Amino acid sequence: MDIDTDICVVGGGPAGLTLALLLVRSGLRVTVLERSRSLERAYRGEILQPGGQALLDELGVLGPAREHGAVEHDRFLLEEHGRILIDGDYRRLPGPYNCLLSLPQRHLLTELLAACERHDGFRQLAGAKATALIEEDGAVRGVVAGGAAGSPDRVVRARCVVGADGRFSKVRALAGIGYRRQELFSQDVLWFRLDAPARPGARRPNDVRVFRAGGNPVLSYRSVPDTLQLGWTLPHGGFRRLADRGIDHLIDRLALAAPEYADRIRAEISGFGDLSLLDVFSGGADRWVRDGLLLIGDSAHTHSPIGAQGINLAIRDAVAAHPVLVEAVRGGDAGADRLVRYERARRPEVERITRIQRVQSRMMLSTGRFSSTLRPRAAALVSRTPVYGAMLRRIAFGTEPVRLRTDLLAGAGR
Repeated sequence: MDIDTDICVVGGGPAGLTLALLLVRSGLRVTVLERSRSLERAYRGEILQPGGQALLDELGVLGPAREHGAVEHDRFLLEEHGRILIDGDYRRLPGPYNCLLSLPQRHLLTELLAACERHDGFRQLAGAKATALIEEDGAVRGVVAGGAAGSPDRVVRARCVVGADGRFSKVRALAGIGYRRQELFSQDVLWFRLDAPARPGARRPNDVRVFRAGGNPVLSYRSVPDTLQLGWTLPHGGFRRLADRGIDHLIDRLALAAPEYADRIRAEISGFGDLSLLDVFSGGADRWVRDGLLLIGDSAHTHSPIGAQGINLAIRDAVAAHPVLVEAVRGGDAGADRLVRYERARRPEVERITRIQRVQSRMMLSTGRFSSTLRPRAAALVSRTPVYGAMLRRIAFGTEPVRLRTDLLAGAGR
């Protein structure tokens, strides 16, 4: 049976569900397609900047999500052989969101989904993926949703389709929208977790760290439940050369890169299954809208994990797209000329954040003998000037104002 809806959102991640919640609270009918059948799946980013925390709190989901478990980080540190070069102290920012927040995506998505499901106009098709777009006279009018093998396809007809299905977006490809990958970072990141039991009675600042102790830089931060997440940066393709020499050699190199955790690395990393390789790149779609179609989050623009911007930009995209889509549905016009207002509003900030990330990457992750010596020290000098304080505020709260249109939300309740 065909489904008729106002907005079909493809992708049930932070961008898709934040937008779905805003739209359904505005009285629109929303159908979300999510290829995973449950929230018990692997996730990448989970650190929220203050700006993202504020928007989620205004939506009423941050508090409940935090109750499942979260870790506040007071500072971002760049260290070299034990010496702190940059101390980005978030406690100096205006409260109440003056911290970095490690919030597992599963916790956030659980509360976003629960909030959506309290509205009659919401429907989620779990285990469904977009296999084709329905087009009429050059405009997108819906999605063909394919399920598990043997399951019949379902047709979802919509006034507008939103692609929120990540950096390898199927919707973007089906729409024939080009994507330009930019090798701004020339890095891969090898992620792994170590046990980090809580310290009863201890209260020392939790920090997000990028440190260089032996070779390529390492990113580390505490996470839930009682774990330490580490990301070892490698040149593109570097992992394969190491892996070809066997897991023991790779563990030895990890221990050299993070000597303070060497014993735990040797005790807890036993095989390649304990490691996850992230191909780090940035890039963007050639355009973010077509008649009847809009892209948000990683589907429109992809970012490095440096600076913890991915989820925050996705949430800000959703908040910016919300009024444009409400007005498009209510006005009976989801043409590109109307939807492009969203793209024009968001592109400037996305481009500025990309430039900031490029500078951060050069300062923090340089590996050549010359650049790895001078650039971190230059970063240390800059961090002691008002310029760095201004940059920290942009990283934390964004470079453009994005405000929740509460006037479009039905009623005062959440």
